[in-house]
Parts: sequence; structure tokens; C-alpha cells
Amino acid sequence: MKSTILVADDEKNIREGLAEALALDGYATIAAADGDEALRAVESGGVDLVITDLKMPKLSGEQVLKSIVGRYPGLPVIVLTGHGTIEDAVSAMRSGAFDFMTKPVNLDHLSLLAKRALQSRELERKNRELEAEVAAQRRESSMIGKSPEIKKVLELARRVAPTKASVLVTGESGVGKELVADAIHALSPRSAGPLVKVHCAALAESLLESELFGHEKGAFTGAQARKRGRFELANEGTLFLDEIGEINQNVQIKILRVLQDRKFERVGGEETVEVDVRIVAATNRDLKKEIAEGRFREDLYYRLNVVNIHVPPLRERRDDIPLLAMAFLGQFARENGVRVDGFDPKARQALYAYPWPGNVRELRNSVESAVVMARGSLVGLDDLPPNVRSSGEERDVRIPPGSSLAEAEKILIRETLAAQGGNKSRTAEILGIGRKTLYQKLEDYGLEAKPAGRAGEAAEGS
Repeated sequence: MKSTILVADDEKNIREGLAEALALDGYATIAAADGDEALRAVESGGVDLVITDLKMPKLSGEQVLKSIVGRYPGLPVIVLTGHGTIEDAVSAMRSGAFDFMTKPVNLDHLSLLAKRALQSRELERKNRELEAEVAAQRRESSMIGKSPEIKKVLELARRVAPTKASVLVTGESGVGKELVADAIHALSPRSAGPLVKVHCAALAESLLESELFGHEKGAFTGAQARKRGRFELANEGTLFLDEIGEINQNVQIKILRVLQDRKFERVGGEETVEVDVRIVAATNRDLKKEIAEGRFREDLYYRLNVVNIHVPPLRERRDDIPLLAMAFLGQFARENGVRVDGFDPKARQALYAYPWPGNVRELRNSVESAVVMARGSLVGLDDLPPNVRSSGEERDVRIPPGSSLAEAEKILIRETLAAQGGNKSRTAEILGIGRKTLYQKLEDYGLEAKPAGRAGEAAEGS
């Protein structure tokens, strides 16, 4: 769809000449002879960019600018001025103009400015859409994403939440396993009760048993008073055991008993404590392999793994990257007291193309760094960490000799989609095909769920 540019100038030759030049660039144009006519055109809707002279009868260009900035935020305005009124142009920039040009107008420069202004408007629109989508998702769940993979994770969490079944959450480090536990607890009948979290790998073996089950006074050196463990603290709520594959066999036996009987004794104690606790455990290990090698109890595995929820790595759900990046950007902009509104196209492309071996945790850290380093209202490619930045650099598409036409087409579609940050409309435009055709080919080639591929087939949360 063509962008529409409004040209307002009281000199007929200038406004018609500029409108004709812009029409040759492929834009739809509207001409206005004064400020009143210009504002009426804007009020009618459909205008994407305003180019206005500063000196006009009835309503000046400066008044038009102030009215647009106040009533239509996000609509860019380029002002035209004579050589003798540069001060007015500077004043217009302070009032919110996108840029200014002096007369006589250089048409090549005008074409470039118009393109930049429209790109800025489109980028702002996309950022607003992402912000709205992030806000809507946050109201529903702590997990953010729109990919089929993350929707499946959320659906499983919703289905298991009302039950008492134990849940084992699996996935690579940094994919957001803890957020699944948050979602299950929040959606469960236990949501009014406590959600207690234990990072098993962060505690020494000698402390883990006491941390989980508590201890009596004098149970060991330094035990100066009775202490309740995490199981007691989580009574009538949910206990999240992160990195469950790291615990030793003695603790595994006691956890198994709690799962079977809902009972245990504190370290150094004889009194039996009964609890009503829902267990959600998580691991990045292959527990079946751990069982085969004698490091994890098979009976405990089956008690924990009543329902399994697998969280896929970020490289397999790239459609979630823009939403996650925007959520983190908003968070860190607020925390650092800076105004950063979004990512420019090259930065967005780099975020999309990078394989994220550290998953959501790495994305979070990278966005925090970018917000701190940003020199303007948008994060640019140069603001990203070096390893992420390199994925946004121009690269050739390599098609191995001997590839079939179908294989070559698959590679070309995949790499173009990655280079455009997942933007399917832009990808279809570059490839010279319709959007419906692109969608069909994505489905035919199995690229729909992973539109960016895996970086050339290589490849906050837990």
C-alpha cells in the first residue's frame, strides 16, 4: 500500500512540483494551498507524512506543525523555509518537526528525507504495537511470546495448573523454566498460597537437606535454633525445585518420601511433619541418561515427571524475540531513567538473526547492555554487544553447488526472512512474490515455526 504525503505551500508551482516529484517516487500525494486546507486534509485521515512551508496565509506552517504534534503524535512533519529564515526552521525543529529543508528544494534530498521520515513512522508504529502486545501478555501471564512453541507451553501450563500433579519442566539453561512454574502457580487454586523457590545447584550438599526439610536446634554445629525448611514454608502452596538433577541420592530419597506420603522429619528431629505441597521441578539435564549412569533415582523421576513441559530454546522460537526484546527494553529504560523507544531496523535484524546460545537470559543481558549504551531514542546496531552485532552485518546467501531448485529456494527464503527480522511482508516484497505465496512456501518447506532458520543451519529465566 502506498504511503500518502501531504504537500502544503501557498506557491502553486512549488507544491505541484514537489507533489509530482514525490508521485514519481511511488507515493500518493495531496496538495494544500494553505494551513487550513492542510489541517483539514490531515483530519480526514490517511496522511503518513506532511511537508509544509513555514510562511503561508490563514494558518502558518508553524501553527500547522504545533497542531499536528499536539493532536497526531507520530505523524512526521518536514518544514520548508527560505534561506533567510533558518532561525524559524530551528524553532520548528524544537517544536517537533522531523527535519527541515531550505528553498529551492533539492529533490534528491527531499526523496531521502521523505523515505527516512516514513521509515521512522513505521518503526514507531511497530514499536507501539509491540508495547501493546507485551502489556496484554503480561496481564495474562509472566511468559511472553507468540510463537506456536511458546503457546503450546502456556496451554500445557493452563491445563495442568488446576490439578495436583507434579510437573517436570525441561529445557536448556536460560529458556525461562522458572516462568513456567510462576504461570502454573498463578493459574492454580494454590495461587493465594506461597510459591517457594529453591535453586538446588546453588546450595552445597551439606546445606541442601537442611534448606529443604529444616533442622532442629543442635542438629549440627551452628544450628542454634529450630529452622523450618522450604517444604514447610511452601505448605498449601507450590515448591519450585530448580536444577533438580543436581541433588544427591540421600536428598532424592527424602524428596521421594514427601511426594509419596506428604511427610518428612527435620534434620536432627524425630517429629513427623505433614505438608500439602505441589511440586514443580526443572532441569537442563537429560534425567534418563542420569538414571542410566546411576546418578538419579528412577522412582523419583517418575514421581516428578507426571506431566512434562519442555521449553524450546530461543533459536527455535524466533517469533518471540521482538516481543521479549521490547519487554526488556521497557524494563531497563525505566530502571535507568532513560528514554529508549525501540530498536532500529538493523538492530532488530541482528537480534532476530543471532542464535542465542544463552537463550532468554542472554537476550535480557544484551538488551540491558544496549539500553545503557544507546546514544539516541532507538537502539542501533552499534549499541548491541559485539557478538550480537556481527549477526546483523551484511552477508551473502550461500547455496551449495548441486542443490535442487527447491533446496535453493528454501535457502533463499529462509535467509531473506532472517535478514528482514522476520518481516514476512517485506520478505515477500523483496522476493517478488505475494504474501499468500510466501506463507504457502514457508509451510511447504517447514519454515513457518522457525522463520529465521538456525543461522545457516548451525545453531530471565532458568
